[in-house]
Amino acid sequence: MTVAREVSTTPTLDLTRRKAPSPAPRFRIPQTLPARVGLIIAAALFLLPFYWMANSALKDIHELSSIPPTLYPHAPAWDNFVSAVTYIPFGTFLTNSVILTVGVTVGSAISNPLIAYGFSRIKWPGRDLVFGLVMASIFLPFPVLIVALFDIFAKLQWVDTFLPIIVPAFFGNPFFIFLMRQYFLGLPMEISEQARIDGANEFQVFLFVILPLAKPAVAVVIIFAAVQAWGEFLTPLLFLQDESKYPLSIGLQFYRQSHDVSYNLLMAASTLIVLPIVALFLVFQRFFIQGVTAGSLKG
Repeated sequence: MTVAREVSTTPTLDLTRRKAPSPAPRFRIPQTLPARVGLIIAAALFLLPFYWMANSALKDIHELSSIPPTLYPHAPAWDNFVSAVTYIPFGTFLTNSVILTVGVTVGSAISNPLIAYGFSRIKWPGRDLVFGLVMASIFLPFPVLIVALFDIFAKLQWVDTFLPIIVPAFFGNPFFIFLMRQYFLGLPMEISEQARIDGANEFQVFLFVILPLAKPAVAVVIIFAAVQAWGEFLTPLLFLQDESKYPLSIGLQFYRQSHDVSYNLLMAASTLIVLPIVALFLVFQRFFIQGVTAGSLKG
């Protein structure tokens, strides 16, 4: 008789480590949430006048005078823009604004980088003192200079011409000079020294080496100068006497006071005035942000 061996097998222990259950995700408020909410509220407050302007431009005269006012046009009157262009001499005012804006922008783009280069990349006796005097001129209010400027331009027989508005832009602006100087100070001096070793003179160093690197800062100057010239009111009001030479900023106000113009047409014309500035900013937006950031961090 055979005896069957009993084979006893010991049970294997499960040594694999089990993962602990993950805790329930907690909702955390981002640290930047208050800042973002504040920026959204500020942006909404800034956009509110533009929205109301465009909203009024699309209403007819009856809906515009209704009380309480409507938040949006029930029947958009797109022909208000056509009427605004034809009812007032919009083409004449627009041409004058374009001439003044282009002249001031070109003058600012040429003069300010060149002046800032002399204050940042070239060492000469009294440089910092002269730069301090230029910066101090920022604190001079324009009304203090009105009488002196008018006397000078009257002797030059420039009154009632575009020259008193365009020519000063070719002599620099203290704020633009400061902005360009700060950007130039952030560029390594070795770049200029290497170009001089290669035989370039100072103007060639500025034009072919430094200026191409300063495109963001130049774009900021162009945007600021164009916006300032496009909406300038006091200077054209002082030196321009012929109504046919008024820019849009003065022409609309003068025409509203001397003629019976509907407010919805004025809002339509004002919307058309704002659109070129918005388009300019959208085109140069990338350079604008780079220029402002670099100018605030370097130097």
